[in-house]
This record gives sequence, structure tokens and C-alpha cells, in this order.
Amino acid sequence: MSSIERVCIVGAGAIGSLFIGHLGTLVETTVLTRRESHANDLNEHGLRVSGKSTLHARVTASTSPGDLGEVDLIILATKATAVEASISALEGHFPGAAILLVQNGLGCEEVVHRYGNWPIISGVTFMSGVRHSDIHVEYELDTSTWMGPWAEHGADYDFVEQVEALINRSGLKAEAYRDLLPHQWSKLIFNSAVNTISAITDLPHIKSFARQDELSDLGHLVFDMMAEGKAIAEARGVTLADNPWEMNVKAVSHGSTGDDEYGHITSMLDDVRNKRLTEVDWITGSIVREAQRAGIPAPYHETMYRLIKAHETSWDRKH
Repeated sequence: MSSIERVCIVGAGAIGSLFIGHLGTLVETTVLTRRESHANDLNEHGLRVSGKSTLHARVTASTSPGDLGEVDLIILATKATAVEASISALEGHFPGAAILLVQNGLGCEEVVHRYGNWPIISGVTFMSGVRHSDIHVEYELDTSTWMGPWAEHGADYDFVEQVEALINRSGLKAEAYRDLLPHQWSKLIFNSAVNTISAITDLPHIKSFARQDELSDLGHLVFDMMAEGKAIAEARGVTLADNPWEMNVKAVSHGSTGDDEYGHITSMLDDVRNKRLTEVDWITGSIVREAQRAGIPAPYHETMYRLIKAHETSWDRKH
């Protein structure tokens, strides 16, 4: 595949907006939105990035992919819960493009592949931002997006390296790997424990997630759930690139998640507080399914998965 000259971002939340604002300063960037008003605002005002970057990008946005022309790269930046609805809208469009997925969890690649023959790049992102409006995002956590060819129908690795180079040139960070699974699973296990425990306890990701001094300390539960995840990964033949427990300790110790007064509001906690369906089926649920395939127990993950699913059903009850 030739060099990347046109990019389409699907999903303009915090992560999508960070891609829009940065890539829009380098290459022709289009945006597929859900709302007409969102598209109109982006077309009129562009997108401004503040925080760790100070940028202003002019882009072309629409609610219809047919308005956006052909592109070389699609970045699907929606939540996992919105992948099927978003990718079904792209069916029959952008036949010459590859697609980069940056959702949490496992399994989105299979959903995307049902709707088109795009070469797929699996991705895992640790960057974060605060979306202040449709046209302004604050770049908060400047960590990397990891990516690699999907094993079943992946983009050529040299094209993945082109995507890596483009993202790095834009001011964001990216790392390409021939085999993403060790990195994907490391974040999956981290997310599964931190997100579900955060959502159930109504606690942001704070220092208590790493404390193990007292019997009552929350870090014991986080550690044990991560240890179970590591055992499931090993049973599925995956060697982790990073230790999820050490990722957790580093995050709360070095301030990337904020102090104990505020902390980082995890995506699942934010969903629960706003009574939205969570990504638990893609995160914790995917580990439960992998454990079943391996024929080994997963009591921590099964328990937390069922608690989150029960919590979701409680929103429709009259109290």
C-alpha cells in the first residue's frame, strides 16, 4: 500500500478527537460523526487541541461516509459497544483503505471483518484526553498507542510502520509490533481489574488500588484478579509484554492517574455513573470466554463480570 495521504476518523470522542486534531495538521483528515450538528461545527470551526499539544486542525466532517471520498486509512475510535453500528455504516465504502482499531478488550476485529475486507490493524491506546466540546479536546496523558497486524486478516507490517510513523510525526506516540497479542493482553488484564473494581466500588483509579498493607486494602483484590488474568493468558499461549500489576503500581505511584483526592475516572466508572452500557462484555467478559476455551476456572473475572451486568440491569428498575 502506498503512503498515507488521506485519513478518516470514525468516532470523535476524546480519543478520536486527539487523532483528528493531530493528524489533521499533517494529512487530509475527514471525520464521520453521528450528529449533523457535530459535523457542521467541525466543518466551520475545525478542532482545537490544548494541554500537552497546542494545535488547530481544519477537517471535513459528515454523517455520511459517501460524502468523504476515498481514504488510505480509517481509524475506528469508538467505544467497543458502538463498533458494530459504526462499522455497518461503512459497509461498501473506502475499499482501498486499511483500518486501525483502538478499542478496549478483545473481539472487535471479528465484528469489523464481517462488514468489509479492509486489512485490519489491531491497536491498544493508553493516551487520554478530556473532550470539552465538539471542537475542543485537551490532551492529558501522552502515552503510546500500540499496534500490529491482526493475525486473521491483517495489514502488511510495512504499512503498520507507516501508520506508526505518521502518528509519531503528528505529535502523538505510537509503537508498532509484528505480534500485538502480548501487549493487547497486558492492557486487557490491567483494564479488566481496574475498570470493573472501579465501577463496582465507585472509586477512581487511586493509590488504594496498589495498597496491600492491611487485610482490608483494595490492592489485594486487584492483585489477585490480575494474577488470575495472567494464568488465563498463559493457558491461552500468550506471553505478556508487561506485568499488569506493575502497570497498576506505576500508574498510581507516578501520578498518571491523579492523586487520591481525584484520581482517574475509568471509562467503566464513567459509564456506570451516567447509566450507560459498559464495555464489560469486551473486557472482563472476553477473559471469561478465554478461560472457558482453556478449560480453567476464572472466579474473580466471572464474579466481577456478573456484578457489572447486574448493575446495568438495575438502571431500568423503579426504586
